[in-house]
Amino acid sequence: MFLRKYPLRFAVVFIFLFLGFAYSVGFLIFIQIFRSEYLSNLAQRQHEHSIVLEPRRGTIYDRNMRALAINLPVYSVYANARAMRQQHDENEAVDKLSGILKIDPKQIRDKLDKDKYFVWIARKVPQEIYLQIKGLKLQGIGFIKESKRFYPNQTLASHLIGFAGLDNNGLDGLERDYDKYLKGQPGHAIILRDARSRELMFNKGYIAPVDGFSVILTIDETIQFIAERALDRMYKKYNCKGASIIVMDPRTGEILAFANRPTYNLEEASKSTPESRTDRAIVFTFEPGSVFKIVTASAALQEGVVREGDMINCEHGAYRVANHILHDHEPLGTISFKKVIEQSSNIGTTKVAQRLGPQRVYNYAHHFRFGIKTGIDLPGEARGILKPVSKWSKTSIGAVPIGQEITVTPIQLMGAISAIANDGIYMRPFVVKSIKDTQGQIIFRQSPLILDKVISKVTSKRMKAILQGVVDEGTGTKAAIAGVPAAGKTGTAQKVIGGVYSHSHFYATFAGFAPVEHPRLAAVVVFDDPHPAYYAGTVAAPVFSEVVGDSLKYLNTQQQPATEDDAPG
Repeated sequence: MFLRKYPLRFAVVFIFLFLGFAYSVGFLIFIQIFRSEYLSNLAQRQHEHSIVLEPRRGTIYDRNMRALAINLPVYSVYANARAMRQQHDENEAVDKLSGILKIDPKQIRDKLDKDKYFVWIARKVPQEIYLQIKGLKLQGIGFIKESKRFYPNQTLASHLIGFAGLDNNGLDGLERDYDKYLKGQPGHAIILRDARSRELMFNKGYIAPVDGFSVILTIDETIQFIAERALDRMYKKYNCKGASIIVMDPRTGEILAFANRPTYNLEEASKSTPESRTDRAIVFTFEPGSVFKIVTASAALQEGVVREGDMINCEHGAYRVANHILHDHEPLGTISFKKVIEQSSNIGTTKVAQRLGPQRVYNYAHHFRFGIKTGIDLPGEARGILKPVSKWSKTSIGAVPIGQEITVTPIQLMGAISAIANDGIYMRPFVVKSIKDTQGQIIFRQSPLILDKVISKVTSKRMKAILQGVVDEGTGTKAAIAGVPAAGKTGTAQKVIGGVYSHSHFYATFAGFAPVEHPRLAAVVVFDDPHPAYYAGTVAAPVFSEVVGDSLKYLNTQQQPATEDDAPG
């Protein structure tokens, strides 16, 4: 009866219901076939969160296994931005987090405005900051345990160690060069969350990170401290533009200390300047001046063109070489060849070099590895300049033998003086002693390597005696070490400015070793533009005395056998 009375109304209702049902069925089919994967992934993202598990970066140790760079556990703060927006917790979080983290509230709000389940708020925060934020119990704020690089000694050996960034990547120095060993391999995990985004547990997708390997250096932390303390004091006293010091065992090539000025704090590397990070000891080249006379003297003795007692007329301070007048720092008459080196006579050295001839001077300089790299296991080493004889001018025989028209690096000078100390045997310098895996097994060990024999043992012994005379009664008396015979050579070189030699800007260098008969340490000290004093004997020699003297005392103490008083109580 109802249907007959209202046929149109029934038809409309029926059609409406039919279309609604058909739409619902069609929409369900569409979701099941075409949107199922998207919605499944959306649900998975809401309840599962994949995170990368950062490995612990390997430790860098000195030769005595004292940590120079180490990773310590810290926490990073993240937020579920989407959940916080849905729960309207943004304002409270922004206000409280900006106050604790000392971050502009706008930066935090910009992160929380992103429609994401995971955004970093702050990475690797200090422990006290982590505890403050955790105590707030903010909804949507979580923490991930990571590790952060710390440098216990801050500036010590900074140019050698370098630094790592926030994401565990080495960015400079050995941190960068040995990153593939130190970094390790990241892992990952899937965290299950409930409907309120609370973390429940790790899923079965957990893959543990593999921690990085440890790198053990040849550096001795104590000797490094001794060297930097002395270098820094003189660097500031004489208002130097820059400075470098290297201490090495001449018998093995192991670098025991390695420092430059200016320097920087590894804990605040982002505040450093390119100049403060420059590793002057291997990349900075300069004319060495009279310290290069060790090469000329070694060649002359080895070739037999002069003996220690041979008398040489130093022309009272003026001598013509081609169209150039060569001068000494003070007028000298006729003196022995030994005195020529002790008093650092340019004229006497040049006369001996003329007996050798340009080719032999060049050959010995090349054997002492000037103009080529020493092979130290650090990148960026400069070659310096040693012109072949074909490019020498008529005055070069009066320049190259006394350390002009040639540029060197501090590490090249270290190799040369160490070869004389080591019976004429040139050892390759190196700074990485070994690498150990996470089980403590050595996977790489670097052994001493002979690169050349530049002079005979007999010539080496004669050179040691001459260079001891430099310290005992020559230009390097301030390099003397109480109770220890020392040897070395000073070098005060004019800087080339605008193509001419300056009379007011200098490099001051001292290269030496001790004890003389059986050298245990060799050291090179270089100051760039010291003033008001600038002579190497005044500026650089005292640093050698302090560093090598104190380091020898330390080494002797280290080698003393333990007594009953030393035993643990």
